[in-house]
Amino acid sequence: MERTRLDGPTRARRPDDFPYRSELLANLSALILLWESPALQGQILARTGESLDQASHQTLRHLLAWGSMRPTALAEVLNTGASHVSKIVRRLEDAGLVQRTVDPTDRRATLVSLTPSGEAAALDVYALGDRMISEVLDGWSAPDVRKYTALTQRFVADALAAADRMLERGLLPTDG
Repeated sequence: MERTRLDGPTRARRPDDFPYRSELLANLSALILLWESPALQGQILARTGESLDQASHQTLRHLLAWGSMRPTALAEVLNTGASHVSKIVRRLEDAGLVQRTVDPTDRRATLVSLTPSGEAAALDVYALGDRMISEVLDGWSAPDVRKYTALTQRFVADALAAADRMLERGLLPTDG
């Protein structure tokens, strides 16, 4: 299958770029790659005048959602190494957005948590996400947004349940 390839750091991947048999999975893959693209996020952040980079935004978002985390857990959710997390945390500490404390459950370990300024910055990250989704849904009718939201909630719940089942038994090959 021959594909036209447009070079550039922000080129959105089209669903037909993915050879899945599932059109839904191809669309989700295109969406995830688009929204997780460091180049696209970096350009959007630069145009909004934001001083924090994409990795810092992700860190703030995760800490607000899940609370204090050990650096190793942060590295796992950010899909990066410990040395990169250390640099991110140091930048955020220097900006007064996070702090390191001793983990009360294991005094040898460190927790990274948001400061009050960090919590406000993290809420700003979520507000940016809200503005992005509003841009996407501009022109959609309210009933369409409600229907899509309900279907997405159902899909996520079913995906979480399926992930639990796959973790218990593994993924068995199926014909399809």
